[in-house]
Amino acid sequence: MKKHFLAILPVTVLATGLILFTGISQAADAGLANDGGLATLRGAPVSAPEKAPTGDALKPVPDTEVFDRIYDDQPPLVSHAVDKYPVTKDVNKCLDCHSAENYKKEKATKIGSSHFKDANGKTLPNVSSRRHFCLQCHVPQVDAKELVSNTFQRAE
Repeated sequence: MKKHFLAILPVTVLATGLILFTGISQAADAGLANDGGLATLRGAPVSAPEKAPTGDALKPVPDTEVFDRIYDDQPPLVSHAVDKYPVTKDVNKCLDCHSAENYKKEKATKIGSSHFKDANGKTLPNVSSRRHFCLQCHVPQVDAKELVSNTFQRAE
């Protein structure tokens, strides 16, 4: 009896998994994913596919004076468009202007010394791999209305 049970168990588990997977796949294909009633800031259900922004949703990034930082240790905002500046694992176009060698000539902000330290605080000869992808922290500044109202006040 025990041998018979052990022989049937894997088949039962496989069949149950297949039935569940097929049901989930069919529900997803039919657009029946359960998002729990959550909605995004754009007003669509979380499970709804993203739509490309149109009209006034994409504001051009002005080349302008840098906005002041509004809290301690805030990464500086980028005061120019960045869509033509590739940053990949092999190339970082930001460094063409912001490197220690070029920033004076380009009249750009010099990359911070903190960007040359590894996780243990050791100073490196080049930008740390942890700081290579600039746009993870430095975002283009845009004078846009708030998505959600808030009562944030600048630090003194």
